[in-house]
Amino acid sequence: MTRVLFVVSAADRWTLKDGEVHPSGYWGEELAMPHKIFSRAGWEITLATPGGKIPTLDRLSMSRTAGLPSKLREVSGYLNSIQDELNNPRPLDEIDPDAHDLVFYPGGHGPMEDLAVDPVSGALLTRVLHSGKPLALLCHAPAAAFAAKNQDGSWPFTGYRMTGLSNLEEKLNSFGRKAIWLLEDRLRESGADYRKGRLPLRPHMEVDRHLYTGQNPASSELLAKRLVEDLHT
Repeated sequence: MTRVLFVVSAADRWTLKDGEVHPSGYWGEELAMPHKIFSRAGWEITLATPGGKIPTLDRLSMSRTAGLPSKLREVSGYLNSIQDELNNPRPLDEIDPDAHDLVFYPGGHGPMEDLAVDPVSGALLTRVLHSGKPLALLCHAPAAAFAAKNQDGSWPFTGYRMTGLSNLEEKLNSFGRKAIWLLEDRLRESGADYRKGRLPLRPHMEVDRHLYTGQNPASSELLAKRLVEDLHT
């Protein structure tokens, strides 16, 4: 059986450059749809957060601006169906990444707040990337990569083709214009080969070696289905 580790942000806020604290957490679609697709494939899923803290759903991800009503109902219903799992995450520092076949990070602004500076997550990402096992980062989740370091202090993701929420997509939110840093900019500055789709808010993913990245919430199903396809071959 394929074993998947979901690493989910434990943050419930995103601190902006003017000091404003914006309520945040994980993005509903980005956790629900891949989890649903992997579960239907018969995969075993373990959910972990920093400190084993119960993750917070970003309420904005369930608002009318976040998707079609039918999709929001599907996401809400599925999250309700796995609520016991969401309420009992494993502490990330107790996880052995070698015991899993895939590590998957859903996004939301939460990872910008905690996983981007979390040394436990950073060490896990470095280990998985070097192991050659599939690693998937969705939307804002590539921010977690900034906590990863090689033994010599270099960034293990240097030169990897990656995507993630673009500057344009971030600035579509009024509060996004007040970000301390933008994911697209920082990925480029850190040494990633950043790519994005021709149109904002449309599904787009990149695969480079064993690293899978999705650009935005609309990429959730595309990314998850590609992972199921690749891991079944």
